[in-house]
Amino acid sequence: MARQSAAAQSRLSSFQSRAVFAAVCMAAGAAILLGRAVHLQVFNKDFLNEQANARHLRVAQISAHRGAITDRSGQALAVSTPVDSLWVEPADMLQVPERIPELAAALGQDPERLARRLTRNANKQFLYLRRHMNPADAERVLALQLPGVDRLREYRRYYPAGEVTGHLVGFTDVDDAGQEGLELEYDHWLGGRPGKRKVLKDRLGRVVEDVEAIDPG
Repeated sequence: MARQSAAAQSRLSSFQSRAVFAAVCMAAGAAILLGRAVHLQVFNKDFLNEQANARHLRVAQISAHRGAITDRSGQALAVSTPVDSLWVEPADMLQVPERIPELAAALGQDPERLARRLTRNANKQFLYLRRHMNPADAERVLALQLPGVDRLREYRRYYPAGEVTGHLVGFTDVDDAGQEGLELEYDHWLGGRPGKRKVLKDRLGRVVEDVEAIDPG
């Protein structure tokens, strides 16, 4: 009986020792994690903020709306309609190369050619994928939630009177800058000045917060 009591006491003592050892290890681990957190938040705060900004803070363009041209009775001769241009940050898209064919199919482009284009421009932060798309078509591409792919609101010029006034009104290029006729002569009046804003983006390249307006345009 005494031997059984001694064995039980020995097992209890061994269990208590293991429990104390486990508690000490957990306390030491918690202290290390707490110390690391304090070190990062206090001593490395500026460095970490700079790294976060470099990865997620971007300058986005605010497209300017070109003024309309009308005749003396107010009939529209040239108007701008909103369209969407899709762009990508190549480095983000290249992190998921298996999804490049999916993007190419949505854009109606050749996958291998698109992959080569992304690779050639891997050091850029902005690359047009397709200009002046119907907003609904652009929305379908964005619904795929591909990393680094975003849209830029632009404007496309339309001439309701067509060829009748074309020689007088002129036309604009893909960037909505006047090239001939009244469009060129009064380009400084008609063309708005693009603005810029600083935005915060998530890992998929989507804007999650407007930080500040750098230039309202």
